[in-house]
Amino acid sequence: MATYTTEITSDKLVSDNPIHQRLLKAYIAAKPMVKGKLLEVGCGEGRGVEVLLDHVDAYLGLDKIDEVIDNLSKKYPKAKFQQAVIPPFQEIKDNSFDAVVSFQVIEHIENDKLFLQEIYRVLKPGGKAIISTPNIRHTLSRNPWHVREYTAPQLSRLCEDIFDEVEPMGIGGNSKVWSYHEANRKSVNRIMRFDIFNLQYRLPATVLRWPYEILNRLNRKKLHKQQGKQVTDISEKDYLLVDHPDKGLDLFYILKKS
Repeated sequence: MATYTTEITSDKLVSDNPIHQRLLKAYIAAKPMVKGKLLEVGCGEGRGVEVLLDHVDAYLGLDKIDEVIDNLSKKYPKAKFQQAVIPPFQEIKDNSFDAVVSFQVIEHIENDKLFLQEIYRVLKPGGKAIISTPNIRHTLSRNPWHVREYTAPQLSRLCEDIFDEVEPMGIGGNSKVWSYHEANRKSVNRIMRFDIFNLQYRLPATVLRWPYEILNRLNRKKLHKQQGKQVTDISEKDYLLVDHPDKGLDLFYILKKS
């Protein structure tokens, strides 16, 4: 039986539904922007494979977990999957993909500049990459699974040093989404009031991961119990692609190679 951490987020746990739908929205938004040969960097458990597969000529997904790759290979025989610890993107040739997507990955990468350089390298001229990552302006507490999180200006500067065109956007939401986010914020703040020594920012990430996991899971279950259908009824349609990254819970960037 699979174990779902709050960092992975599951479509099988009802308390995870608002986060699952938020992550799914990035794939829905990217669907009209991809074509030809597509590379997904960090495909995870395949949340977006089915969304994108029929809109491209070929799909290659990279992930570091062998079990994930094996399961996806069986589930999606028309797609290809490869185990990889990135960056760099080993064995992938220059100028070989028409499009690259990578959602909720860059915040986990120590060398984020090399990560983006590798995306640029494997893109064909005229190709397009689409990435998403949490907007730190709306982060509720330190996430010890993340190496860093970005403001929109920080991510823009990083991308503009590498790509020829950068279009910053965001994944925001309607009133249902922001109501859930506000309830979540208040709930997290009630938990964080016990951190009187600000240990979440002082202790090593490795020490904080499992306390974070336990409290995050309990918090999501509590919100589901309190809000009921306000949690379960949120769908990807309630999340919106917005024209300014600061309006987004997530940053959603379209990056082009001339």
